[in-house]
Amino acid sequence: MILDSAAWPGNIFTGEWRTGSGGTSPVVAPATGDVLETIGIASPSDVSAATEVAADRQPEWAARPYDERAAVLRAAGRLWEQHQDELAHWLKSETGSVTGKAFFELGTAAQECYEAAALASAPYGELLRSNQPRLSMARRRPVGVVGVIAPFNAPLILSIRAVAPALALGNAVVLKPDTRTAVSGGIALARVFEEAGLPPGLLSVLPGGVDVGEAIVTDPRVPVIAFTGSTAAGRRVAALAADSLKRVHLELGGNSALVVLDDANLERAAAAGAQGSFFHQGQICMATSRHLVHESIAADYTRLLAERADSMTVGNPVAGEVDLGPIIDERQRDRIHDLVTSSADQGASVVAGGRYDDLFYRPTVLTDVTADHPVFREEIFGPVAPVTTFRTLDEAAALASSTTYGLSLGILTADVLKGLELADRIPSGIVHINDQTVNDEATIPFGGVGDSGTGSRHGGAQANLDSFTDVQWVTMRREPPGAG
Repeated sequence: MILDSAAWPGNIFTGEWRTGSGGTSPVVAPATGDVLETIGIASPSDVSAATEVAADRQPEWAARPYDERAAVLRAAGRLWEQHQDELAHWLKSETGSVTGKAFFELGTAAQECYEAAALASAPYGELLRSNQPRLSMARRRPVGVVGVIAPFNAPLILSIRAVAPALALGNAVVLKPDTRTAVSGGIALARVFEEAGLPPGLLSVLPGGVDVGEAIVTDPRVPVIAFTGSTAAGRRVAALAADSLKRVHLELGGNSALVVLDDANLERAAAAGAQGSFFHQGQICMATSRHLVHESIAADYTRLLAERADSMTVGNPVAGEVDLGPIIDERQRDRIHDLVTSSADQGASVVAGGRYDDLFYRPTVLTDVTADHPVFREEIFGPVAPVTTFRTLDEAAALASSTTYGLSLGILTADVLKGLELADRIPSGIVHINDQTVNDEATIPFGGVGDSGTGSRHGGAQANLDSFTDVQWVTMRREPPGAG
């Protein structure tokens, strides 16, 4: 049992388990309201203490042979695999994840660590030509201390994808998980890396509120911030970091479109659309939030999508196998329902769902949705599939582009080249031809454009190198140049 230590409940982690200055907070299961455990809460003073230790310990870690750092990451990867049943239970209990989503997170966490282990031995520089009699090179150096702020919806993936490569490249990390999912998104990482042999002080886990996040962003010892969360919060992070010219990697919200062309296979299209909108109750930044369907097939597509929605089971993932678990909390549930009801009041038709029991929101399908409706304009972050029709490819491109977001795009068609040509007209950080919008792997660059973030800053060797190292130009002469 990786979480069987008596040290972590009620505490924060700064290389050792200790009482947080912010007190404690209960970890509540959204499906039942039961208190699962108690976590420690950090304060800004804890951030200052953690970054001081991190900045002190990081140079020694960076100076260690790369294979020592790689060994720690490989050990962490094995621990995610060895303890997957225990940790999957936490993901289901704490986040409302269904079984498939929980094991997907754990598999990705292991792979992130294995990929990071390989990153430790990646080439870290190149020789450059010079018009002077000297050796000229560019080399990558770790940035020092990386601040990571992760959200509730996929707490393990969205923390480990920054923590693992940052550590592998010789940095220290200060992590602030969402307090609602602090065990899956923070405590579990502390325990795994503790067991994997990471030297103390290189990883701190500090659950807390906005004040803790802002303390990390503004701390002078933290030159790089990796933030995942809402666009509004991302703007605040960027504004705070700008004052000290910090590098900020923002992965923010989405309002992703699935474009269904008239030659698409309807059964497969409806299956893809359901997966894209209803996976993890739609609480995914790249969820399919707008279904743009050719008018000639829209009625049949909507009927098949609604049938799938009506057949899905919603309930407590811990109690048995279900298709959807609970929404994270009442505030998020009420926001989802307000988007649905206000759109219906403005002329959209609810053909499936549109109701809830406690935090269990039924998968919902709306038709007759126009670009003026709230469910079309805003990020929903719930299990809602709004269907809007189009006549021409020009209209499809215009509808898909009529949002400030640009995270993920799916296009379903029998003609993949036509799909790619359409994708070229729609701003998006991610494109999937003949798949829905929710996809992720440890080996790929991930990120969006516009209000969805600052580009592909996570995943893939090049993105991680760019995110967590600085490039330094170095030259060497045999002797100083003579007087001119």
